[in-house]
Amino acid sequence: MFEIFVDSGANIPAVFVEKYDINVIAFINIVDGRKVPGFESGLSLEEERARGKEYYDAIRGGAEVKTSLINSEEFREHFEPVLKEGKDLLYISLSSNISGTFNAARIAAEELREEYPEREIRLVDSLNASLAQGILAIYASELQDKGYSLTEIADVLAETAHSMNGTFTVDDLKYLARTGRLHGATAVVGNLLKVKPILCGNRDGFIVQHCLKRGRKKSLNALIDFVCDNIVEPEKQIVGIAHADAYEDSLYVMNGIMSRVKVRDFINTSYDFCTGSHVGPDTIALFFIGYDRELQGKLVDENLRVKRIFDML
Repeated sequence: MFEIFVDSGANIPAVFVEKYDINVIAFINIVDGRKVPGFESGLSLEEERARGKEYYDAIRGGAEVKTSLINSEEFREHFEPVLKEGKDLLYISLSSNISGTFNAARIAAEELREEYPEREIRLVDSLNASLAQGILAIYASELQDKGYSLTEIADVLAETAHSMNGTFTVDDLKYLARTGRLHGATAVVGNLLKVKPILCGNRDGFIVQHCLKRGRKKSLNALIDFVCDNIVEPEKQIVGIAHADAYEDSLYVMNGIMSRVKVRDFINTSYDFCTGSHVGPDTIALFFIGYDRELQGKLVDENLRVKRIFDML
């Protein structure tokens, strides 16, 4: 028996956290000096959407937003009670190339392994963010219910992370400029020309530019094409969509995808506050399993990776 942990960067709606029995360790954002947790239990999808609107409206209004890491002591405080109960644990993290959170969890895990040598602690780097991380946790819960061991599940999730695609578009380039992912002057010119980048995570978990589109509607259509052209066995997987207070646009994208491919399920939710503050209001992001995160062709090893998890599910 083991417990599944994620940080709130996994962006799993509260109703799914409860359904799949997942533990969430929340990032804390500071908005104009006020603490705002990245996750609250017991909320409906509608309540989370309203909470997201309040948060992204504050950013639109110029609120000062600060984010912080979950430190190793906080991980220890969440992990140790599980180990004391005689259970093992699995933690699926935000990409180690986006945040230092994975390293903080690693430090806590190393200390706890020495104190609880009979217990198994597995950490999986999602190499991604938001629902790309969260959907892996949901699959872990499903695989546990099917009787797979912690070792089997952690191994297949680590393999699958390389095939879990994340792609997104932002509405205002200034937020990317603030994080250093885009030169400030480029952001000003891009906004004047109404240029919208389509970004994605590469195989190492870094965010890279896929292409540029001029205008919001073209960028949304590009997201639809990105998913439909690169998804594998869609009828067997959950597709995630996260929006930074852009619900109507998210429905447009979701419906556009469903008109072209049949998926097992869709999760549509408000974008995680921690990473969402860096990409800004009106961002739309999609997450799904595809053959190749860098779109260089359907590689043999990628075929094997996705085949394994779908066979297990």
